[in-house]
Amino acid sequence: MDKVKYYISIYRGDGTGMLTLYITRHGETVWNTEKKLQGWKDSELTENGKRNARLLGERLKEVDFTAVYSSPSQRTLATAELILGDKQIAILQDENLREINMGDWEGQTHDFLKETYPQAYQAFWNTPDLYRPESGESFEQLGSRVVYFLERLKREQADGNVLIVTHTVFIKALLLHMKKLQLENFWEGAYIHDTCLTMIELSDNEINILLEGDVSHRGEVTFH
Repeated sequence: MDKVKYYISIYRGDGTGMLTLYITRHGETVWNTEKKLQGWKDSELTENGKRNARLLGERLKEVDFTAVYSSPSQRTLATAELILGDKQIAILQDENLREINMGDWEGQTHDFLKETYPQAYQAFWNTPDLYRPESGESFEQLGSRVVYFLERLKREQADGNVLIVTHTVFIKALLLHMKKLQLENFWEGAYIHDTCLTMIELSDNEINILLEGDVSHRGEVTFH
């Protein structure tokens, strides 16, 4: 991946004073199809995941990105490469964009987790404000690095178009912060399908969510 390099401090902009974020989740992976949780562990993109990433790239081909950020997970980096296609722009890896760390749950199936950790599993999906992991991160810990990433991004990218390739729970945490909602509302809003597009405009401390979890580029009907 010759367009990939680790996070460096930069400043770019187009002088408009408007920062537009194009935020997406990685493409479908093998573990997604096997109903396994990934977290900080990794799994390769499926052919369907690669297809969807290319379709998103086609949708965004006219966008002049001033910066591209990705989680260092291979599934996000591969997705970012496919979205960019022939565009010659470096992908900046940022550890803060990683998925929530789920500790011992990573690599396990949903069915296994329901049986082995029934109370914690129920809390994770239904009462996130009560979720207390035995290993890995809490939603509060994830939220802290989401805010850290966002504030640093706004300092370093005052305007322009920024592509962010990350993960489901990170995107949900980012939207929760921007909507100023409480943790119990974490899972509300659009479902975060693979390669779905969320667009957010930031200017003068104002936030405008233009799209949330949109998959119209995939040309298919999806259900929550």
